[in-house]
Amino acid sequence: MSMPKVAIVGRPNVGKSSIFNWLAGRRIAIVDDYEGVTRDRMTTLIEHEGNFFELIDTGGMGVVDSDDLTADVEAQIEVAIATADVILFVVDIRTGLMPLDSLVAERLRSIDRPIVLLANKADHENLDISAEEFHKLGRGHLICVSAEQKRHRDELMQLIVDRLPPSSDRAVDAHMKFAIVGRRNVGKSTFVNSLAQAKRMIVSEVAGTTRDSVDVNFELDGHQFTAIDTPGLRRRRSVRTDLDYYGMHRAQRSIRRADVTLMFFDASEKISKVDKQLVGYIADEYKPCVFVVNKWDLYHDEMPTERWVKYLRSQFPTMQYAPIAFITGQTGKNIKALLNHSQMLFKQARERTSTGRLNRIVQAAIEHQEPPMFQNRRPKIYYATQVSTEPPTIVLMCNDPKGFAPDYRRFLLSVLRDNLPFSEVPIKMYLQKREQRDPTAPPEVDQENERVS
Repeated sequence: MSMPKVAIVGRPNVGKSSIFNWLAGRRIAIVDDYEGVTRDRMTTLIEHEGNFFELIDTGGMGVVDSDDLTADVEAQIEVAIATADVILFVVDIRTGLMPLDSLVAERLRSIDRPIVLLANKADHENLDISAEEFHKLGRGHLICVSAEQKRHRDELMQLIVDRLPPSSDRAVDAHMKFAIVGRRNVGKSTFVNSLAQAKRMIVSEVAGTTRDSVDVNFELDGHQFTAIDTPGLRRRRSVRTDLDYYGMHRAQRSIRRADVTLMFFDASEKISKVDKQLVGYIADEYKPCVFVVNKWDLYHDEMPTERWVKYLRSQFPTMQYAPIAFITGQTGKNIKALLNHSQMLFKQARERTSTGRLNRIVQAAIEHQEPPMFQNRRPKIYYATQVSTEPPTIVLMCNDPKGFAPDYRRFLLSVLRDNLPFSEVPIKMYLQKREQRDPTAPPEVDQENERVS
């Protein structure tokens, strides 16, 4: 099962970032009276009575960004809403019901996931009666809270946990979906035609033929697959038409809903900024990925595969775990091997490891290399646990996440990758502060909440 997500939404300046910081237990998001401060999605791990979820802060709906980034802010909000299992709709009890609140409620009207309506800035109970007017919005269970005065945190956390989908609802079947992405004219549609053994896509030498993402279902060796062919991406400054703009967002949406991403490169072309931006997006979404070098039949005599592998590794140093395939989409050469390897990644992303095994691995890593001293004391990891899959997500409970330097975090992550059954897929690793001794926790490993990836 993947980690459940909870998104905070609302009009500008209702206190979304304050609520994000309050629930996280530390200051992460910038809080300012100037509307439009939050632009990108911010994410942190939250734990409540043994339940873990990712909390997502978003920009204000309807804000006109001073730096002409309104479309980007809106795109980030759309992603947060689309991926959330529970939505926290924040309103301001002091300003009362505003027209933009109603517009936000209308935007959420078609959402079929649980919504909790937070009347924020209810600093004392005398203000609670003012929240009654928000019932007109007709969106979700209403609760009065105050991030400033820390009112009703436990009640809110329980409302969220009660609305998280059970594990069985988040499980998916064994039907693998993979997105085929890359810049223009790298042979994505030709590859899909070879897979389906039928001319399902329009194949053309004119760059950018595929304007929308298209699903192609096919069967191989008794296994069902869905190939998602996506529009070719181009640099942002080259986006001149609405078709190109929405094509990029459809491609990104396809990556998010895919189980595995095939990142295509043209063997005859150098890696571009577009490639790097796209790989960065795949990494940000924690999607298993295969680097696919296409049209290899036209170029293999001029450059050995080892040189291309070294070239790719040097261009994408944080994706050393991603396997590399060399294919010829036109003839179908090596395509079956590519699909078999993609299935392996699909299975790896769903793997679970026992808490006992995980703690033995972490203990051995610490015995081999202790964390450096921090503020005259040595940071301690109490125990480790895997809290979700797709991607595999590991939480290390410790005394102080800030005490673990980036180099040491990367060391721990590399040890986990080398010793766990998901060596070729992205791993999320959180360092979480344990406030007090949990009697039900596993034994300590000898020796604020931050994510390492």
